[in-house]
Amino acid sequence: MTHEEYLTTGELARRTGITLRTLRYYDQIGLLSPQEHLKGDARKYTLRNLERLQRIQTLKYVGLPLEEIKNILHQESLSEAGMRRSLEAQLDVLQKKIAHAEHLAHAIRETLGTLGNETDWAHIEELIRAAQTEENWGEQYRTSTRLQSRIHLYDKFSTNPQGWHRWLFDKLEQSPDARILEVGCGDGTFWQRNADRIPAGWRVTLTDLSNGMVEAARSRLGNEPRFVFLPADVQRLPFHEEQFDLVLANNMLYHVADLPLAVEEIHRVLKPGGLLCASTMSTRHLQELEDIAVSFDPDLRVLDQAIFRFHFDNGAAYLAPYFTELRLLQYQDQLLVNEAEPLIEYMTSTPMNAREKLVGPSLEYFRDHVEKLLEQAGTFRMTKENGIFTGRKRS
Repeated sequence: MTHEEYLTTGELARRTGITLRTLRYYDQIGLLSPQEHLKGDARKYTLRNLERLQRIQTLKYVGLPLEEIKNILHQESLSEAGMRRSLEAQLDVLQKKIAHAEHLAHAIRETLGTLGNETDWAHIEELIRAAQTEENWGEQYRTSTRLQSRIHLYDKFSTNPQGWHRWLFDKLEQSPDARILEVGCGDGTFWQRNADRIPAGWRVTLTDLSNGMVEAARSRLGNEPRFVFLPADVQRLPFHEEQFDLVLANNMLYHVADLPLAVEEIHRVLKPGGLLCASTMSTRHLQELEDIAVSFDPDLRVLDQAIFRFHFDNGAAYLAPYFTELRLLQYQDQLLVNEAEPLIEYMTSTPMNAREKLVGPSLEYFRDHVEKLLEQAGTFRMTKENGIFTGRKRS
């Protein structure tokens, strides 16, 4: 089916296996409105309608109610290039749900193994927790689509040919049999992108405050025996003192509520002379995005203010009481952006007010504004300042 072709409701039903009744109901509630109505009851569906239908059915399969699906799709402005990012976000959510189901199945198998023996409180408690830990799949999808928008901007317009994850791995500087802890591991992308470089003797413990993230990391890396996965709060790490050779905190310390406590905990679990690698950004990182937003509306905000809690200029002050030989290593990069849409998608993906303010006609006015600025500038040159603090544990 090309962009010029269209399908009637009956043809769409035959080609997708979705009933006429379902398609008519989607039309009735405004979830899937055809491009135009023909004579009588005939409807005209286009390729864009087909793409929307695919998203509807996947989100329905994940378990979202139709009203929430409608709200999600209403907030999205899927560009021509956005279909790939939408599919990647759907895949990410499905992988997280599979990982959660596998975790629950494992808990059930463990509990079955204890039946007939003396009551095992730990297994039963774990089974209850696993059954109750159901993720908000709608928010997971929203988070994934926003993350894909940000990744797309970096991947497409960064000038450094060496990716951030590969560069960061080079800074770990560990022995062939190191014991490593990552706090705030997210979905395990860092380790997945460096899978070909991990020494056979390493043992890596991945932790995150979010059980959903831990399960997503387990889904990506779970067949690899060098990894252990555990939900954990960096402010209260469930490990003995002096257990790890290295602790990695990759772009996460600025999100911690009690930062000094987190640094103290990292210090506690490191072996004498152990290495901390804590990545962050400067407060100038992508400041040009904020400038573009303010030029349109002085009250518009794009950049997450959490970065002001732990950044290039104040990070050493938090770490110095616990670590020596502190160094800040900067990743040399910038963005050269010559397209408006990826920039706009990034700006509306952050947790600031641009997400709420740039909707409907306001979004269209803003798009015109950005395109005019880009036409004048030719290319937006944007500051990209990532880096990592490294330091050795003080005695």
